Amino acid sequence: MQPPDAGELRKLAEELISQQTTMTISTAHENAPWAAPVYYANRKSRFYFFSDPSSRHIREALESGRAAAAIFHQASTWKEIRGIQMSGSISHVLPGLNAIRATRAYLRKFPFTRDFFEPSLQIDLEAFINKFHVRLYVFLPTLLYYQDNRIRFSFREKITLE
Repeated sequence: MQPPDAGELRKLAEELISQQTTMTISTAHENAPWAAPVYYANRKSRFYFFSDPSSRHIREALESGRAAAAIFHQASTWKEIRGIQMSGSISHVLPGLNAIRATRAYLRKFPFTRDFFEPSLQIDLEAFINKFHVRLYVFLPTLLYYQDNRIRFSFREKITLE
């Protein structure tokens, strides 16, 4: 089977990203690796998530300036394994238009989040911060790979997202 071209690979990757809900963030400190799953919403090749500022993955990512992340489709056989592998950085998202758009994208992807708030409350970044004692962060990938065993065993190709 002929591997898909760059445009087809990007489309496969974007579909997978939009269908999945959990991204695993990996960090390391003094040669001790750590991984943490987070719910994410993506916008323009960026992955937004809420986390406790004191959590290990946030502290290590901000201290080192580096992180890795993976998003994978649930597979029951090796032939179904497919996912995104990324390296990049994590930064705090400051209040403003970008934070508003990211929070809205998060609420669209995870509508059940509204159940944690009073129905009449306007849910925004400040509401998340106050309710859960979290901050909004963004994973900014600098290197992305799409892996798909449906194409062939251990198929992996560098990609760019739009």
